[in-house]
Amino acid sequence: MEHSAPGAVRMGTHAGRAVVAAALLGSGMTMLDGTVVNVALRTIGADLDATLAELQWVSNGYLLSLASLILLGGSLGDRFGRVRVFNVGTVAFTLASVLCGLAPTPEVLIAARVLQGAGAALLMPGSLAMIQGAFVRDDRAAAIGAWSGLGGIAAALGPFLGGTLIEYADWRWIFFLNVPLGALSVVVATRSVPETLDPHAPARFDATGALLACLTLGGTTYALIEWGRPLVPVALGVAVLAAAAFVLVERRSDHPMLPLGIFADRTFSSANAMTLLVYAALGAVLFFLVLQLQVVVGYGALRAGISSLPITVCMLLLARRGGRLASRIGPRIPMTLGPLVMAAGVLLLTRVGPGTTYVLDVLPGITVFGLGLPLLVAPLTATVLAAAPDEHAGLASGVNNAVARAGSLLAVAALPLLVGLRGDDYADPAVLDDAYRSAMVACAVLLVLGGLLSWATIRTPGGLGRSGGRSR
Repeated sequence: MEHSAPGAVRMGTHAGRAVVAAALLGSGMTMLDGTVVNVALRTIGADLDATLAELQWVSNGYLLSLASLILLGGSLGDRFGRVRVFNVGTVAFTLASVLCGLAPTPEVLIAARVLQGAGAALLMPGSLAMIQGAFVRDDRAAAIGAWSGLGGIAAALGPFLGGTLIEYADWRWIFFLNVPLGALSVVVATRSVPETLDPHAPARFDATGALLACLTLGGTTYALIEWGRPLVPVALGVAVLAAAAFVLVERRSDHPMLPLGIFADRTFSSANAMTLLVYAALGAVLFFLVLQLQVVVGYGALRAGISSLPITVCMLLLARRGGRLASRIGPRIPMTLGPLVMAAGVLLLTRVGPGTTYVLDVLPGITVFGLGLPLLVAPLTATVLAAAPDEHAGLASGVNNAVARAGSLLAVAALPLLVGLRGDDYADPAVLDDAYRSAMVACAVLLVLGGLLSWATIRTPGGLGRSGGRSR
């Protein structure tokens, strides 16, 4: 495949639809997997006799390798070609999914989830970088809006689809489903998406930085999940030392995995800080809500999954409009209102408990939460990419994805500890009910902080909204 000039594809054309479709199939597969697993956790725990800590690792093992390696994945795409690395990651993710479906023990499942995360680290930054590199500048926000909207639908469909498979088949099919999706994604990307890369990307790769990132996140996650065990102080020490070494290595390296200079752009830094807060809340809300509906309210997996359907409807109807709105008025207002609306929805969801009725207690909160999401997703993504130079599209995408996954990772690891859940407590309705409400309040606070941060710091970068020029 020949390399095409950057920015040659227009929205509404066959080539434009192909680029969005390929990016969506790959990244949507990972988003679907991220949410579908939450619905299956209780069933997996019963089938494999897993503890709460092991269930946290089933979720966080994936997020850990994804967040640690996604920057490296973005750099590899910039160096070797976004389509090529995207395809390699998709194949790896698909094969790891098969291993997840065959796992006989919690330990094997956790290991397979770590491998899944490594594959996702290659394909996820490539999906956005393909859009950023292929589309003309004026069409990028709309293309990202279409991608984020349809991808959000994939994520929101996860609980519904997972519930259906668990109810009528077996939890293992939530992983086997990735096989046809992965194959189709590779075919579309190979045949229809123009290859792009960064001609100035360094030939060497920052393996030391990648290792230190793994140690930082891994040590922190272990300490939070396994709190009280003898090795926790060692894990915390390793995490602190690795974090300090990571900053030092990235500053001195001539081929850093994360060039720290990219954070000199205020808009880029602020958008990523807001991403950390919002996605921490998002990951924790989905984790706790599904458990609450199944353990405390008594829903089956399918009914718990269907409960989130309003999120899917909101993303389907409003996500593209969210991208267009940001193109017209700039990202500041949507990125402020989105998290605040989501926070209101989370507070409404604190009413979910014993004796809950769906129409009065679940539907209002999940709908308000869903209305805030499309206000946020497309403007946030477009802002991050527009704030970085085009040749760093893979890096910018990788940074934002890494921050989002790290936020979810740390929230899912920390909140159970902070609200008093340990061992098999998640299976005790009385204990989980109290912990759930505390967790929801914490998530609402994170969302409010994210909205306030956007209002205080976000300005319109070049290529997005009414103002021109880069905000440097």
